[in-house]
Amino acid sequence: MAESPVLVVDDEPAILRALSVALRARGHTVLTATSGTEALERCATDDPAAVILDLGLPDIDGLEVCRRIRAWSEVPIIVLTAEGADERKVAALD
Repeated sequence: MAESPVLVVDDEPAILRALSVALRARGHTVLTATSGTEALERCATDDPAAVILDLGLPDIDGLEVCRRIRAWSEVPIIVLTAEGADERKVAALD
């Protein structure tokens, strides 16, 4: 049976590309999304093994994407952020 993919969510093409290349080099199947809406759709339809999620997305805040995924899935979520705000990082952990 095929391995479940890793879903990488980021609106920055360079970051999306770098993470995808690194994960594929380690044998993972990679799906990508550039918005919160696309991430939620992919998560629902493709059943990823893990989600790597940027908090700064153009349409839906990354924390809200995380909350929505958590409402119906226990998929591991790794949060990426370039933000310096500690309270956002703590909120993502919660």
